[in-house]
Formats: sequence, C-alpha cells, structure tokens
Amino acid sequence: MSHQMTSEMTVHGLLLWASMGLLMPLGILTIRMSNREKCRRWFKLLFYMHVILQTVSVLLATAGAVLSIKSFENSFNNHHQRIGLALYAAILLQAFIGFRRPHRKSKGRSLWYFAHWVLGTTISLVGIFNIYTGLEAFHKRTSRSTRLWTILFTAQIFFMAFFYLFQDKWDYIKKQGIVLGNEAIAPSDQTIPPPRENQKESLNFEPSTKSNSLGSYFSKSNALKKLFQIT
Repeated sequence: MSHQMTSEMTVHGLLLWASMGLLMPLGILTIRMSNREKCRRWFKLLFYMHVILQTVSVLLATAGAVLSIKSFENSFNNHHQRIGLALYAAILLQAFIGFRRPHRKSKGRSLWYFAHWVLGTTISLVGIFNIYTGLEAFHKRTSRSTRLWTILFTAQIFFMAFFYLFQDKWDYIKKQGIVLGNEAIAPSDQTIPPPRENQKESLNFEPSTKSNSLGSYFSKSNALKKLFQIT
C-alpha cells in the first residue's frame, strides 16, 4: 500500500473519530446538562453548544464520507463500510429532525423528543462501535499496530460513560448532603454534652451553694442561742 493511501486512511479515521467518537458524545452530554440547568442564560448557552457540536460533527462526517468515496474502493464487502454508509444516512436524518424541532408544549413535541433521543443515542453507540471496526480494518490493510489508538479511544469512551452516569447520580448525591466531597453531618437524637468549661463552672457552683446553705444554717443557730441566753 502506498504512503498516500495510508495517509488518506489515517485522515479518514481521524475525521470520523472526531465526529462520532468525540463531538457527538459531547453534544449528548451538553444537552443533558442543560436539562438540569435552572438559569435561563446557562440553558441557552448549553443548548447552542449542543447545536454547534452536532453541526461540526455532521460536517466532519461529511468530509470523511467524501474522502472515502474519492480515495477508497467502496465495494461494501465488509462490516465497516456497510455500517458507515448506514450511519451517514442516519446522521443526515438526525440533522433534519433536529432542525425541525417543534416548540415546547406543542403537539408532537413528545414524539419528536423520543425519536430525536433514540436516533441520536443509536448513532453515537453504533458510531463508537464502527470506529473499533475501522481500527481493525486499518490494521489489516496496513499491518500497522493500532493498539495505542485503541487504548486511547477506550479511555476516552470510559471517561465519557462515567460522566454520563455521574450526571444521573449528581442530584441524588446532593440530596444525601454530600457536595463536592464535604459530608454534611446528619442531626443526632443524642444530647450534646456541655463544654468542659461549663462543666467546671457547674461543679464549682454546686459546692458554693452548699457552703452558703451551711453558713446560713450556722448563723441561724447562733442567733437562736443568743436569744435563749437573753431570755
């Protein structure tokens, strides 16, 4: 295989990696963050970030598809090419559905949301799978090792999957009283003992009261004795 063909295959792989392996999952994470955002300003910012990420993703996927049609033999006799063709058609359909978004509380909004969510999630998952098949195809065609690229891509997907799951648990974690690693102390039914200084004061106070009572007792007895002597 010529050096030019190898370079074009590398560029094709990087374009689709950036498109379906990075920007599309980031777009999904961004729109999920906006669903929990109460500030309208941040909601709009996250929404437009989602639109920009998905638009750039479609453009990169289109560039990768054009490069594949122009430079490669597209006999569609392997899984990578067949899945890639189906994915590109689904990406165009998803983009069309996204721009046809109905207004909130309008008729058909729920159906649109369900279709947009299912199709977008499916494209992202199948796209990630097809990147692995592309790495395998690149290894077979060029006899070059793709182990490092596979490890890096797997680490990236693992981090994104962790963040995706963490988004669902964040509200639950906050309700448990844990915010950014600081554990909130739950109220206890046990009475809190007073500080030592207060204990010392209370201990010192009790003997003084006892001594005062004894003093008053002896003073009263002396007064009675004097009264009896006078009488």
